Amino acid sequence: MRALTLGADSQRNVCNFHRDRRSRLQRRQDLFALASSVSVFLALTLGADSQRASQPRIWEEFSGEKALAHVQRLVDLGPRPPGSEAIEKSRDYIENQLRLVGWQVRRQAFTDDTPRGKVRFVNLVARFPGHGSAAPSFLLCSHYDTKTFDTIRFVGANDGGSSTGLLLELARVLGQDPNLAAKVELVFFDGEEAYENFSETDGLYGSRYFASQLTDAKTGKKFRGGILFDMVGDRSLDITLPTDSPVEMARDIFASAEALKLRNYFSYFDREMTDDHTPLNRIGIPTLDMIDFDFAWWHTADDTIDKLSAQSLQVVGSVAAYYLSEFALK
Repeated sequence: MRALTLGADSQRNVCNFHRDRRSRLQRRQDLFALASSVSVFLALTLGADSQRASQPRIWEEFSGEKALAHVQRLVDLGPRPPGSEAIEKSRDYIENQLRLVGWQVRRQAFTDDTPRGKVRFVNLVARFPGHGSAAPSFLLCSHYDTKTFDTIRFVGANDGGSSTGLLLELARVLGQDPNLAAKVELVFFDGEEAYENFSETDGLYGSRYFASQLTDAKTGKKFRGGILFDMVGDRSLDITLPTDSPVEMARDIFASAEALKLRNYFSYFDREMTDDHTPLNRIGIPTLDMIDFDFAWWHTADDTIDKLSAQSLQVVGSVAAYYLSEFALK
């Protein structure tokens, strides 16, 4: 068979045909690659949006009513000074409530000298288990003891009770976001109250011991911050951050309150405060004292449950939860 010989024009037409075919094929490949890239981008974007949407807005889950119910249970036990039968019952209650919502609790017991002789104190320390090996990096604290009085029946609904109820409710809502909860260590201090007057050896027994243990173990630096809650349930709420508050933390607390339209409940106190945050700040853990010190019934027999409101606990708990989720642990 003889080979067919094409003219120059025919050869050019054949070349153009193949070139156009390759060009169309390349365009299809380019369009396919572009479509694939867009699909991947959309999948990543929508996935990120979906993940953000699925993350619980824990500040919306906080319940002031539930926090107040915890306070009521503690107040029903009566005065709860260190070493008493009532404070042992309150420990059992706190531990049980924490375990019900997934926290592991250990007791940090110690004995210290006081103006009334040696007294046994017990801090409660809780962590959320099972979510990575990283240690918690932020402290949330409250004292759960009440001041020892010989002449009055002091149940400490606000002073000792309100912050403990709030922290128990925070534990519940944090547990709804296990990754967030795993970054937090909860500490319930015993022995915050002084027997006579606050000094280097009287008062803050639990927080001083907790801080000393962190120092001895050289583990304090793992905590980059903390919040202490104290007297946060007053019906006429006015949270006053002491002047020794870490500046950046105070700024972010105010921003959190502003975001929730609750800024009018938060301001600065006119001086520093000696409280359970003091030993933590001394060892280099920036810790803010969230306290309403303008409480007419402080250290009186009238510090009772009727002086508190679920709304006040709601305000403080919501702002704290927002701060943790959107600032401190983000």
